[in-house]
Amino acid sequence: MKLAYVGIAAVGLVVAGFFGWKAQQRADQLAIAVDGKAAPAAGNPGSPSAGKGPGGPGGPGGPVGVEVAKASILAVAEEVTATGSLRARESVVLRSEIAGRIVQLGFGDSTRVKRGAILVSLDAALPQAELEQTKAELALARSNFQRTVELAQKNFVSERARDEAAANLKVVEARLQLAQARLARSQIKAPFDGVMGLRNVSIGDYLREGADIALLEDNAIMKVDLRLPERLLGRVTKGQKIDLKFDALPTENFTANIEALDVSVDTNGRSVLARSSITNRGGVLRTGMFARASVILSSRPQAIVVPEEAIVPIGADVFVFKVVENKALRTKVKLGIRKDGKVEVTEGLLDGEQVVIAGQIKLRGEGGDIRIIDANRPRGPGAPSNEPKGPPKSDVESLKKGAS
Repeated sequence: MKLAYVGIAAVGLVVAGFFGWKAQQRADQLAIAVDGKAAPAAGNPGSPSAGKGPGGPGGPGGPVGVEVAKASILAVAEEVTATGSLRARESVVLRSEIAGRIVQLGFGDSTRVKRGAILVSLDAALPQAELEQTKAELALARSNFQRTVELAQKNFVSERARDEAAANLKVVEARLQLAQARLARSQIKAPFDGVMGLRNVSIGDYLREGADIALLEDNAIMKVDLRLPERLLGRVTKGQKIDLKFDALPTENFTANIEALDVSVDTNGRSVLARSSITNRGGVLRTGMFARASVILSSRPQAIVVPEEAIVPIGADVFVFKVVENKALRTKVKLGIRKDGKVEVTEGLLDGEQVVIAGQIKLRGEGGDIRIIDANRPRGPGAPSNEPKGPPKSDVESLKKGAS
């Protein structure tokens, strides 16, 4: 008896589920019809699928909707980016060749100086005294030599005495030059026009031999040292244009030309050092500043470009679908430079020709019919549409009756 009750209950559940599923299906059909999204039979002229069968737009045998764009002329340049640093045209750290106490400074921090200006004077009392002593000895040596020559002419002294007097005169003259050189080293002069850095000494300091005094730079012209990849050696030449930007001056642009390439390649980074120079406008550039450079390898002012979306790679080749009399012809092309969403086409296209930029995946083979879609037409829930929005009112009413 229990088994019989269980079987009856199971059958009842199956029957109830079936009728519930049928009721839900009818309710869904009614809701779809009321919302205008029902899809009656394909033969109904109000159906959205009408005309989309074989021979209709978008069907297997009809034209494919695509978006197109025209090939245009644009100036393009092939460039490579590199980083580098700035250097002054001339730069030297001033150091003393002798030890001594500083008695005078001829410069201040960040002051401009002229070539030959005395920057540092050391206490020169001792070298000055040595110079005066040597001058006196030189005067005596010259008198002795002159007297010996006169006596030798009268045969009162030997030739050897005359030669010794001449040698002694030369020795004293050499000592005078040495004293003059020592005295000159007590003054440090500017070797070129430039700007002084921050000084490391003060008046009264005892300056040891070789101690740093200050940095002197000629920054009217700045050198830019760039490291370029080794593979570009054959394409980078003297005089090539460079566009420069500096992180410290983001709103300013600078241009320069390559002046020289290093004779060797760095084995660590496999790079070659290229040097250029720029005028330091307003003195805003400093040694050591980080530079970002774009080296122009080649430029073409009349290049043919298309949007990158038009390119279709197939294997090792690239193609575009060229529009000819409402047909899409697959055309093999060769590419050049890519920049800002555009790609240069060096072979296979002419200026003004149309290419497919959206919908290529639906194109099969070559010479397929297409239907051009305006990419700028409004889209979205509120946009107007030419498609039917639902079945006729009579069909909706019949569905309502069937659902009830």
